[in-house]
Amino acid sequence: MSKIPIISEHIEITPDGSKPCIAGHRIRVQDIVIWHERMGLSPDEIVYHYPSISLADVYAALAYYHDHQDEIKQEIAEGEAFVTEVQAQTPSILQKKLKNREV
Repeated sequence: MSKIPIISEHIEITPDGSKPCIAGHRIRVQDIVIWHERMGLSPDEIVYHYPSISLADVYAALAYYHDHQDEIKQEIAEGEAFVTEVQAQTPSILQKKLKNREV
């Protein structure tokens, strides 16, 4: 009896080296981790908000994360650093309007 690699049925990494995603979707493992750990969504709630993925997909993503925590945490940190950099270089239109009103 051969073993079937269950996680690989749900998680894919394309040959171009992109981030691990739910198979057949653009939802990344790191997205699932953020929704679950930082936003406090349960696996059932994630599926409710993203019904194109299955509960097994969510649990596979979380299992993949626990097997690759350092890698996924690094990807999340890099994404946050990029957002911070872009925000610093791009002034808020609202803040600019408010500042002009004060003058």
